[in-house]
Amino acid sequence: MRKRRPSYRLVKINYSYTVEEVARLFGTHRNTVRAWVNGGLPTCDRKRPMLILGRELAAYLKARRTKNKRPCQPGEFYCVRCRAPKRPAGEMADYIPITASQGNLIGICPECGGMIYRRASLAKLPEIERILSITFTEAKRRVSESSLPTVNSDFGRSEKP
Repeated sequence: MRKRRPSYRLVKINYSYTVEEVARLFGTHRNTVRAWVNGGLPTCDRKRPMLILGRELAAYLKARRTKNKRPCQPGEFYCVRCRAPKRPAGEMADYIPITASQGNLIGICPECGGMIYRRASLAKLPEIERILSITFTEAKRRVSESSLPTVNSDFGRSEKP
């Protein structure tokens, strides 16, 4: 099974791996592991078989994962199109509750005009409200929450030829 992003937690830090063992561990090709070595993954030496220390492999994978993270400050949403944290246009956002304690904040990116989203808890909303104007909308009702069943059915009606 091939994983999209290899997890550094699978690596045993007190173990030395060959290129083939690392490829088997993550379900990737040997050339992928060799590209990691060329990209900065340290090895014991450049001789064959190439050995990679588990501690260094875990540190390399962890650094690769955190390198592209863009943490958002309160009042910022991550825009996927722009690939950067942005404040919503007009400093306005809508809050749509999902559960009793959490919901989604929805805004518009000021640069590309796309929709931007952020998950927020009710406890953190006062902090965000100091920065943004938030409009609270009612959550959509679920079918199971309705006390009145729908009467829009065609079961009793017969079709005329």
